[in-house]
Amino acid sequence: MKLRDLTKFNNIVIQCHDNPDADAIASGFGLYTYFNHLGKNARFIYRGKNKIRKSNLRIMLHKLNIPIEYAPDFDENPELLITVDCQYGQKNVTTSRAQNISIIDHHQKTVTIPFLSEIRSNVGSASTVVWDLMRNEGEEFEKLLAENIKLSTALYYGLYTDTGKLSEVSHPLDRDMLDSLSINRSVIMEMSNSNISLDELKITGKAILGYEYFEDRRYLIIKSEPCDPNILGVMSDFSLETAGVDTCLAFYENEEEIKFSVRSCSKEVHANELAAFLAEGIGGGGGHIFKAGGVIRPEKLTDESADEVLRNRMSLYFESFDIIYASKYQIDLHEMSKYSKLPQEKGCVKLTDTFPENTLVSIRTLEGDVDVRVENDLYVVVGIEGEIYPIKEKKLLQSYKVTDKAYDKELEYPPHILNLSTGEKKGIMKYAKTIESSDTSNIYAKKLDRGVKVFTAWDQEKYYLGNVGDYIAVREDDLHDIYVIKNRLFDQLYGKA
Repeated sequence: MKLRDLTKFNNIVIQCHDNPDADAIASGFGLYTYFNHLGKNARFIYRGKNKIRKSNLRIMLHKLNIPIEYAPDFDENPELLITVDCQYGQKNVTTSRAQNISIIDHHQKTVTIPFLSEIRSNVGSASTVVWDLMRNEGEEFEKLLAENIKLSTALYYGLYTDTGKLSEVSHPLDRDMLDSLSINRSVIMEMSNSNISLDELKITGKAILGYEYFEDRRYLIIKSEPCDPNILGVMSDFSLETAGVDTCLAFYENEEEIKFSVRSCSKEVHANELAAFLAEGIGGGGGHIFKAGGVIRPEKLTDESADEVLRNRMSLYFESFDIIYASKYQIDLHEMSKYSKLPQEKGCVKLTDTFPENTLVSIRTLEGDVDVRVENDLYVVVGIEGEIYPIKEKKLLQSYKVTDKAYDKELEYPPHILNLSTGEKKGIMKYAKTIESSDTSNIYAKKLDRGVKVFTAWDQEKYYLGNVGDYIAVREDDLHDIYVIKNRLFDQLYGKA
């Protein structure tokens, strides 16, 4: 959906969930600003039993002049109702009448979604979704976002609070928004320093004192009363400083959601991967290697309580994988089959085509940022899902034939390259040429019937995860070059030798 699809309506009500948080307020403020700029009759409301009372949110409304109305008895019938940071029909938003319904959200879908909707459950905040929708409306709105410091500050704070003070940011769109916004840092600091009430301080202490410790796997589970989600991060950060604790899960449950925070200081447990495991099929989770978090939808649970689900999944997680250190591992080839690489097309970019030699650049991809210095013989290869890796010209030409044909593959997130000295950003795909593989080396591979974490021979600090159904592979000419190939990619890359 594009925001312009909603401009055929004139009488528009934007409604965020009851008991709104900073992200709901910020994303609704963004939509209000957009429609107000176009001269539409827009109104921004929230309903429910409770009026906003939290200190940080009251500072937010006052300092950023956000025109949200508390309308518990709202009974109009507008042309269009947009629910933001929630989904029409969910328990956390009071149902309002309207002639047409639209949903803009970043949570997992749990209701029937109207046609005029935009739900992106892979990004960190509804603020990110609204920011991206606004900037895609053209230069006029890119300029509005750049010049409206109050709106930019609100959007930043929405993402900040929904991702544990940015510790759980993982999607490149979230990082793009953070890079682009001009914010009032003193207001951010004031709101952040007013985030915890005395009652929530008591909740924090009580929750930590009630911890459960699992000595065999060196992890803690902390159950809290409902509180500001940021406090879960405070609990888990503090607990991770305890001797004998490598991983911590802190969570709370209310009628609307089960929110959780994950921390890890073990190189064998990536917090973002654990968060995704805990929420698989019932919510969403993500973040960084050391800090992550997520949310579970209560309506997705069946017979088990939230406590049981999280405890069982934590136990199952640690039982579900083996660990391989490739440099020392003796792999058994007897149950593996031989495969050869299939001819395939990828993209490549000569970095001096983008910025001058010796420029320090950062390439942003769906998998993260890659920082390199531009060299005359340095290229990046763009893989079939938009992943990139630097490669020297000599090695590139050993495995690929470079053509003059543009590489214009459709990608979920096309990589961008940023000049770290000047801040200039360019889309890297417009410089990409198609390359055809000429590497016919063989591998041995087999499907995994159990999860595995592979620490490669060249990187013993970061593992690559293989789930059941993925492939464990090793090069025929180097039995310590062991790696994981995702199931969805294997048939595109390899055929039986």
